[in-house]
Amino acid sequence: MTAPALQTIGLVKRFGGIVATNDVSLTIERGARHALIGPNGAGKTTLVNQLTGVLKPSEGRILLEGRDITTAKPEARVRLGMSRTFQINQLFQSMTALDMLLLVLCEQRNLGLKLWQKLDKSGDLAREAAAIAERFRLDDVIGEPIATLPYGKQRQLEIAAAFAARPRVLLLDEPAAGVPEAERRDLLATVADLPADVSVLLIEHDMDLVFRFATRITVLVNGTVITEGTPAAIATDPAVRAAYLGESLDA
Repeated sequence: MTAPALQTIGLVKRFGGIVATNDVSLTIERGARHALIGPNGAGKTTLVNQLTGVLKPSEGRILLEGRDITTAKPEARVRLGMSRTFQINQLFQSMTALDMLLLVLCEQRNLGLKLWQKLDKSGDLAREAAAIAERFRLDDVIGEPIATLPYGKQRQLEIAAAFAARPRVLLLDEPAAGVPEAERRDLLATVADLPADVSVLLIEHDMDLVFRFATRITVLVNGTVITEGTPAAIATDPAVRAAYLGESLDA
């Protein structure tokens, strides 16, 4: 039997007397389009930080394709096939979009910073970077400094950079955060076009993005999973509606 892409078993994170994640057991199947939702303060980012090695769990285990990575460092998790984006983008604003993608490709292949600095911008890696830029609708801005790009394009570039690391599991932490409404259509298309062989966990407040993307949704409230199911089931779940103060998730 094939192991899930990503799994947590009884994950707990305590900060003093505060329990930020409480016995979280979560299974992301291979090829999944899975969303994690919950109100502000639910513990979503704390959970992601444990998954990626930024925070060490107080209890529990994390398995990546069946391999225990609970104590692995963040960079080791990237090498093992996990990549992420952040709520606030982590791009180098002085670089061009092409330079950013080339840097990730060099790091992914252990080619080092020195090679990236001397890289022939017409070589094989540059062609691969250009192909990634085209996939993520960035080919029209690939030579422009990141600082000059519209914020929606910067968010797309961050997803492209995470994808350039060749993940088998990709964690998207609120990719639509701060993106103007006019730019969200491209971002939605970018998320929808992610390859089927990459398992994706989407952490998001934007319910439009969640319901367009996810085939399975887990709801986290006060650090605890209260329910999980299909988008249709989640949209009509009384406990979910109560957690969102009576708001309709499909409004």
